[in-house]
Amino acid sequence: MEGDDCEFRYGDGTNEAQDNDFPAVERSRLQEMLSLLGLETYQVQKLSLQDSLQISFDSMKNWAPQVPKDLPWNFLRKLQALNADARNTTMVLDVLPDARPVEKESQMEEEIIYWDPADDLAADIYSFSELPTPDTPVNPLDLLCALLLSSGSFLQQEIALKMALCQFALPLVLPDSENHYHTFLLWAMRGIVRTWWSQPPRGMGSFREDSVVLSRAPAFAFVRMDVSSNSKSQLLNAVLSPGHRQWDCFWHRDLNLGTNAREISDGLVEISWFFPSGREDLDIFPEPVAFLNLRGDIGSHWLQFKPLTEISSAVFILTDNISKKEYKLLYSMKESTTKYYFILSPYRGKRNTNLRFLNKLIPVLKIDHSHVLVKVSSTDSDSFVKRIRAIVGNVLRAPCRRVSVEDMAHAARKLGLKVDEDCEECQKAKDRMERITRKIKDSDAYRRDELRLQGDPWRKAAQVEKEFCQLQWAVDPPEKHRAELRRRLLELRMQQNGHDPSSGVQEFISGISSPSLSEKQYFLRWMEWGLARVAQPRLRQPPETLLTLRPKHGGTTDVGEPLWPEPLGVEHFLREMGQFYEAESCLVEAGRLPAGQRRFAHFPGLASELLLTGLPLELIDGSTLSMPVRWVTGLLKELHVRLERRSRLVVLSTVGVPGTGKSTLLNTMFGLRFATGKSCGPRGAFMQLITVAEGFSQDLGCDHILVIDSGGLIGGALTSAGDRFELEASLATLLLGLSNVTVISLAETKDIPAAILHAFLRLEKTGHMPNYQFVYQNLHDVSVPGPRPRDKRQLLDPPGDLSRAAAQMEKQGDGFRALAGLAFCDPEKQHIWHIPGLWHGAPPMAAVSLAYSEAIFELKRCLLENIRNGLSNQNKNIQQLIELVRRL
Repeated sequence: MEGDDCEFRYGDGTNEAQDNDFPAVERSRLQEMLSLLGLETYQVQKLSLQDSLQISFDSMKNWAPQVPKDLPWNFLRKLQALNADARNTTMVLDVLPDARPVEKESQMEEEIIYWDPADDLAADIYSFSELPTPDTPVNPLDLLCALLLSSGSFLQQEIALKMALCQFALPLVLPDSENHYHTFLLWAMRGIVRTWWSQPPRGMGSFREDSVVLSRAPAFAFVRMDVSSNSKSQLLNAVLSPGHRQWDCFWHRDLNLGTNAREISDGLVEISWFFPSGREDLDIFPEPVAFLNLRGDIGSHWLQFKPLTEISSAVFILTDNISKKEYKLLYSMKESTTKYYFILSPYRGKRNTNLRFLNKLIPVLKIDHSHVLVKVSSTDSDSFVKRIRAIVGNVLRAPCRRVSVEDMAHAARKLGLKVDEDCEECQKAKDRMERITRKIKDSDAYRRDELRLQGDPWRKAAQVEKEFCQLQWAVDPPEKHRAELRRRLLELRMQQNGHDPSSGVQEFISGISSPSLSEKQYFLRWMEWGLARVAQPRLRQPPETLLTLRPKHGGTTDVGEPLWPEPLGVEHFLREMGQFYEAESCLVEAGRLPAGQRRFAHFPGLASELLLTGLPLELIDGSTLSMPVRWVTGLLKELHVRLERRSRLVVLSTVGVPGTGKSTLLNTMFGLRFATGKSCGPRGAFMQLITVAEGFSQDLGCDHILVIDSGGLIGGALTSAGDRFELEASLATLLLGLSNVTVISLAETKDIPAAILHAFLRLEKTGHMPNYQFVYQNLHDVSVPGPRPRDKRQLLDPPGDLSRAAAQMEKQGDGFRALAGLAFCDPEKQHIWHIPGLWHGAPPMAAVSLAYSEAIFELKRCLLENIRNGLSNQNKNIQQLIELVRRL
């Protein structure tokens, strides 16, 4: 079979499987497109993820692109914000107000490409269209291909992840005729995880969560042969759309988002999935199904088409004409076990010729008349879509091939496609990850045996340090008690320092110490996914409830008891490093260890480099609910050294009840990577650094923004007594006290946790109050629009039992009046935002709603405007932040 496709030749003898003999004029098209879009400078030094996330002037403007060079940045900005209009390449032509897009005959049908087969192939077969000019839109698929070819692997991964959340079809095979190879984007899709309803033949159904790269599903390919008057993309969208709701997963010309003919994206293979939700009215198929779409004619893109025939359960071929050339091409597939279906428009083609060749193909492809469908303009579209779904359903019910994206990559690799994951640095990082994870049979046992400084030793040390710290503020602390606490602490730290890092921790340290930045980043991503595979099973919940889960606990719960099981993650290895550093530093401070014998002094430097690459680091330990002060301050000192003159900071935090969408809000607003949608994910507070572009830092008043996500630290308990409440109030005070700007995320307008009220009361006395914005998120009914952002509404009734409880905790007679006098109790001073529901439709097939994306952008613009106008607390440098951490 593989030899057959290599022997198939065009009429002039050109080897069809070899795409690298393109005419010189075609090879220049990519360079012209890159130049048009301003991306030619990123062909050697690729555009990085960190570059794309920088805060700049454009971050505060809801601007429309005016020239083609604006389009890549407009796409990235909107995609980061999960905006459903990200694919729109329409430009607002202020420079050329009279210019209008030129209508061309070639644009009349999205999928039609005409040329004379007798023409010499050395001529440009795409001469029917010209490259877009500044006054005509660029085809969105060309924009996507040009941007992916100009992006580093981690930005490609981010683009694919955001496109998946927007329910856009994902690029699977990226064409690059300029450099004579096409790339299968396996790495780009590694981070995409989906949840769906799994119904076994017997037993109860449940929600399953898995990576799209690893889960296996039947695949169906839709391709065009020669010319077709039917659009594959429109047909696929109709097949994937439940009920009367239209999903535009695959771009097509009728979307009016950029209608120029494709220039560089022919040969692109896209993939999208259907995932069942467990609802009969929405589930088109009973199991996940993958749909593949090859852009362009299979005769011109045989190298991309051949893998589709190997991995698909069925291939649907859309065509108007079957000529001798197409017959020979299909005849070469005679040994294929894949099912083939033809979708014809005979009134546009040659009916008798089609029938003659179809009759010849019946024994070759093992098809019958049920495998030939006719669709003309008078065909009822709904009935035709139901027929396609019925065919897919019949294939699913019979024994059929089920493949993962990894399986697809394996088939593509064998047939000569490049796989992005095959680079040396990526594979070395993967091997290192596997050396660590293959030893993990049970997460709890691994933490107990390999991460020995955590658990009881760290909990006991944290409790002693907390008591010791409280003594510092006592009026007349007993010296004997102070000495006893110091003795106990040193004893615990000496026990910790007596251990050596385990083999797994040493391997981890070697991974993040690599001199290659990209290998280090590959290693961290592999660790995240590898640990997720071996960690204890996550609690499965319906997707629509994932944002509303809350841990259940009482006010007198042991403060060291986890609120929910924590899956093993990268943060546990960094915690272990932090504890080695903490124990050693404590002993050096006490004179029990000479400074020259330190072994772990370089650990904060390694962690600071991770923070600079965009990894969220733990600020407050989720297991003990305390801050390892020496570790955090050591990390910040190293960060100060690395940033040199650019160390002015603004600290932006979110606090609120778990499950109110805090992390999703920050990720959507700034393109961050805080954990989301996990009812049993990390509990600690995490911080991530965002760089402000040098040209904007003077105007904004800072060089970086340190974003803190409080995670699950504030439980929202209504009780006003007990250790849990006091702990949460202290943590809320710490987070608010460190912040210049705070977003308080609420599920209900009056659902302000008592711990946060308590923190406000404490900070009001110090005069250190951050600029705050209250965000009310509609988490339940996505179809009901909430009030417009920034509607004025009284956030609190006159202080009641809850506020009295907070005041009583301070043991102040005037506590009631102090709370009532807080600024946010004044309706005229309230800053309240009402954010619409996250989803448009029902998960897992729902996309992020446009209203949610636009509201988050307005909130972001407001926060940056407040920072620029000095309405936030006084901006600080890293040295001042270190002092603040120590004091708080």
